[in-house]
Amino acid sequence: MRILKSSFAVVERRAEHTVKFFYTHLFWHNPGIRELFPASFEDMERQRDRLFAALTHVIAHLENESLLPYLRDLGRDHRKFLVGPEHYAAVGTSLLAALAEASGTAWTPRVEKAWAEAYQVMADAMTDGAGASGDPPWWDAEIVRHLQYGQDTAVLTLRPHAPLPHLPGQYVSVSSDRVPTTWRTYSIGNAPRPDHTLDLHVSRIEQGRLSTALVRAVRPGEMLRLGAAGGQLTLRRADRPVTLIAAGTGWAPIRAMLEDLAQHPPDQDVRLFVVARDAAHLYDRPLIDAYAAALRWLGVTYITPAPGRHRNEATARLATALGNRALWPDQDVYLSGPAPFIEETAYLLEELGAHPGRIFHDSVPSGGGDHGHEGRPLGFGEWFLNRPAPHWHNPWGRAPREY
Repeated sequence: MRILKSSFAVVERRAEHTVKFFYTHLFWHNPGIRELFPASFEDMERQRDRLFAALTHVIAHLENESLLPYLRDLGRDHRKFLVGPEHYAAVGTSLLAALAEASGTAWTPRVEKAWAEAYQVMADAMTDGAGASGDPPWWDAEIVRHLQYGQDTAVLTLRPHAPLPHLPGQYVSVSSDRVPTTWRTYSIGNAPRPDHTLDLHVSRIEQGRLSTALVRAVRPGEMLRLGAAGGQLTLRRADRPVTLIAAGTGWAPIRAMLEDLAQHPPDQDVRLFVVARDAAHLYDRPLIDAYAAALRWLGVTYITPAPGRHRNEATARLATALGNRALWPDQDVYLSGPAPFIEETAYLLEELGAHPGRIFHDSVPSGGGDHGHEGRPLGFGEWFLNRPAPHWHNPWGRAPREY
């Protein structure tokens, strides 16, 4: 483990060169693989970011028990790319070549052996995950409703051709013929329904071709492809008080969990915080208010800037609101929203006394990823600056509070 982390510290300093070398090597030696990847330059840039973010995640979690389930889920999900055993071998060869190129004189036989063994463990876990699944590689799903909120947010209701198993809080990967070979993950915004329909909440990313198509272009009757449901942001039902914190379309998995809680009421209180850059972006507020009025065990707090103030004020108000709450060591906390928001909010909660093992969110790579952030994680409010207007919600319980 120590060898891998020390080696990766060297590689990290040449991250961009490493990833470009990897893809050049992979496509040169395996030209047939190129067609499995996005055609556009912008989408390949994002693909490179995601590769290094995933590698960073693996190295950071080498000794974490969550790593193998993560890799198995990844392998199951990669079936939608028609990935076979031969592809894992090709990727391994090119990855080792890229790591060697980036490492220079730090690449020793001992380091090479450690990386080769680690990659084999990763490939085996992903292959096992793919082989163990009885689900199809993807689901075809018809858009049956498309609701757009402003210019940058939409809620799509989909009807898969066959039931797609999922738990409240999970996500699916999505592809459209409008942007071939491009897949993005979106959280499912509802608990399982008898008619098996799914809601996806989509926030348009600037220069994001798929998110733009899903928000502004697709119409009812069109077909999308969905990957298998994944993610660890699911209720533990541990008979402890629960705090839910949602930001942007991170509301979707929180809403799904709240639906499940409403159907199976908890014995403990639930605290819900919904953050928005302004009150106009609380697009699901009527539903949230109805839940707040109907569910005695739910307390709702809306977090927005004061009228006319900069949207970053919402983050300061959230920090104040969380600081004014007690009993954090007793809480199970569920976080959902942009990656920097999750990172900084989790850090704040630990400072307030929340148990690190009871702060739940899906894996968040540090730097890199779909939103183009590299280097250090963004500050607690910085993610508000360059993203499209996020839309957020809160449901059910005691009278909501305004900040």
